[in-house]
Amino acid sequence: MSEPNSSSKHAVEPSVSAVATVSVERWESGRITRVSDQVAEERAVAFKYLGVPHVVMLATPADLEDMAVGFTLTEALVASAQEIRQVRVTVTDEAIEVDLVITAERFAALLTRHRNLTGRTGCGMCGAETLADAIREPPTLIGSLRISAEHVHVLLEELTSGQLHNAGTGSLHAAAWVVPTVGIVLVREDVGRHNALDKLIGALIRQGHDLTKGYVIITSRASYEIVQKAATVGIAAIVAVSAPTAFAIRAATEFGVTLVGFARRDRHVVYAHGERMIP
Repeated sequence: MSEPNSSSKHAVEPSVSAVATVSVERWESGRITRVSDQVAEERAVAFKYLGVPHVVMLATPADLEDMAVGFTLTEALVASAQEIRQVRVTVTDEAIEVDLVITAERFAALLTRHRNLTGRTGCGMCGAETLADAIREPPTLIGSLRISAEHVHVLLEELTSGQLHNAGTGSLHAAAWVVPTVGIVLVREDVGRHNALDKLIGALIRQGHDLTKGYVIITSRASYEIVQKAATVGIAAIVAVSAPTAFAIRAATEFGVTLVGFARRDRHVVYAHGERMIP
């Protein structure tokens, strides 16, 4: 995946809190106390391309420019980051809108897909109109990436400290970027696992990271869409703390993606392309 076009413009993202404070009744050992509690914020975010509505996602309202870039790439709405020319986030009391400027050729192709649908929290395919749109086949991934199983187990313990918003709310997924010789480089969070991955990928692209040099840890199950999104941008390995689906395993096998599930501090299960794993 190539780096973003140096001429791409990004407006300063408006500040929107990812966490809300609410008053709750806490029941414990037969006693009731009224206290303040932190919960994850969730807002409707409308994605537009050149002002034309495309899809509405429910997401945690933070790192939305990252999410916009990641979503646009992982959904193959553009072929490279250079085709994203501008991202602008607008926040009002009623709504959050993210408007992207893409190349004329890509915009024309987008209009033929007729996608203007509402997506559930972290939906993966987000109402793709045809099977061809939904079930894409990225090129098979090859490369020299090697993953230390021992290192993965250590990083799973470290990841908790990188989940800043989840520490207070307990309801956010995380996607972490790991470089084998470095460790966890970047973490993004969201109420939707697909959103967290899109935010991570968008941030990596915007910061100029080489997506062939590392792998992703996700604090969720590994569904087909997770594998597809990763493979689309050249990420060759996914480590999930929960289980994969059968569809995800078939896709990972076909796309050349190493897929690991049930990752814990002392164990994991390899479902596809275990040749990248070393002790």
